[in-house]
Amino acid sequence: MLHLHRTDADVYSPDGSAIDVALGRTTHLAIGAHQDDLEIMAYHGIAECYGQKDKWFTGVVTTNGSGSPRTGIYEAYTDNEMQAVRQKEQRVAADIGHFSSVLQLLYPSADIKDPSKSDPVDDIYSILSASEPEILYVHNPADKHDTHIGTLGRSLSAIRRLPQNKRPKHVYGCEVWRDLDWLDDAQKVALPVDKFPNVASALVAVFDSQISGGKRYDIATTGRRAAAATFSSSHETDACTAITYAMDLTPLINDDTLSLASFVADKIDTFKSDVSNKLETFI
Repeated sequence: MLHLHRTDADVYSPDGSAIDVALGRTTHLAIGAHQDDLEIMAYHGIAECYGQKDKWFTGVVTTNGSGSPRTGIYEAYTDNEMQAVRQKEQRVAADIGHFSSVLQLLYPSADIKDPSKSDPVDDIYSILSASEPEILYVHNPADKHDTHIGTLGRSLSAIRRLPQNKRPKHVYGCEVWRDLDWLDDAQKVALPVDKFPNVASALVAVFDSQISGGKRYDIATTGRRAAAATFSSSHETDACTAITYAMDLTPLINDDTLSLASFVADKIDTFKSDVSNKLETFI
């Protein structure tokens, strides 16, 4: 039985299914910090499940989205008004993407960034227990947005509460506020995201409070995916027209003693060595 701490948490299933049913059929789950993060970072999962009868995507948004920049028609909106708009946009995105469900936990960002706050971890644990997804998409640990890192931290804590046989088979740390093209090719996961380009565009474009509010995430997201597909290899033709990179975080849930900081530091050291070696060889 799902239990969420906040009484104002927004739980929505586009086809009207009870939340326990919607979570029970979920195969792909994404946990993001803000409304529109899911559509940018986890489109691979949305597309994999779109129109399928045996695959279902569920999204989790941890914060209330009150701190977003705003201009134009949204310039005078209060934080409460902006929260209401963003919650509605997230529901519309769930409709467009045929999500199994979307759960907006509506915590202030400060709570998500505070490791001592246990309620967000409890909520994520409850969602993971009810859904038992095969694939989980989270923020990558090299992301530069503090709330994204907080969401990742709370998510990892929740996963590590689960018994090993109840954990996802794959956990991917995805791009939003820092690209992952710097990862060594052997360490990066290239997720194809060229299915249903009309759906991909609509999913980001529906967040008008962000786009008209001053951030062209629609253009930036499409451009980054196309650029990643072309620049992924210098000596091979493009295998697809759009990809997004992810960091494979599965080792972190297979070994609870593995430090997240050291895990990422090793990848940064690999990048540093690659750059240094090329300079020493060819300069």
